Amino acid sequence: MGPDKLRLYLDLIRWNRPAGWLLLLWPSLSALWMASGGLPSVHLILVFVLGTILMRSAGCCLNDVADKDFDRHVKRTAQRPVTTGALLVREALGLGALLALLAFALVLTTNSVAVLWSFAALAVAMAYPFAKRFFAMPQAVLGVAFSFGIPMAFAAVQSHVPMLAWWLLLGNLFWVLAYDTQYAMVDRDDDLRIGMKTSAITLGAWDVPVVMACYITYLLLWGVVLWPRVNHLVLGVGLVLALAQVAWHFSLIRARTREGCFQAFRLNHWLGATVFASVVLGYAWR
Repeated sequence: MGPDKLRLYLDLIRWNRPAGWLLLLWPSLSALWMASGGLPSVHLILVFVLGTILMRSAGCCLNDVADKDFDRHVKRTAQRPVTTGALLVREALGLGALLALLAFALVLTTNSVAVLWSFAALAVAMAYPFAKRFFAMPQAVLGVAFSFGIPMAFAAVQSHVPMLAWWLLLGNLFWVLAYDTQYAMVDRDDDLRIGMKTSAITLGAWDVPVVMACYITYLLLWGVVLWPRVNHLVLGVGLVLALAQVAWHFSLIRARTREGCFQAFRLNHWLGATVFASVVLGYAWR
């Protein structure tokens, strides 16, 4: 493989844009810490870090193939390798399958319950690229896909998925709705023209208020779940810092400019990192 082809593959999996896999990683690691009572094994940390990177990269391959005929009409995505024809569909799908198999190999080092849940996670991840054609709020499907690391973490540690995991998944779903609606706001004009369905289009003038409500619901649900489990002072400081970031995002998106909405989306991994730090330090100092 020549250097030019390698660059195309790296562009396909968004290698130079780690914000995407960080949005997946922080809630997964937070759940891993909670499932293990604050003491996860190095083995499982590595499994979830590497698995998250691999599955996000595989998802990019499938997404770009599914959207190649739409992406050429959207300013932000018109130069993606599959859309321009620089990479063939079979090349993108081949790389995506390889990455997914590597991620599955990591899951095989955990337990049978986690392996079974991994099939459900894969099914939801594969459904999302096509949800944009049929559902008014496809971001909800993405929310489930991007939150599935939570039940996977509990399955890997405890060999079952307790109700706690589903409350965390529900809260995280609202966070994904918030940041992916910001992402959809960037492309709203293009998506309206080509007939794509997104939450930004469905919500219309309610987009900013709903994004803010989703942020608050996410932090409220996670705060309630974490309160009896971690140091209250640490959690309180973490939530205040998270709310400050939410206020910053509001200032960026309220005018609904492409630049502001895209910047707000890209900053969301810091919000996830803040919550994760609250979990880690909250367990360490409880």
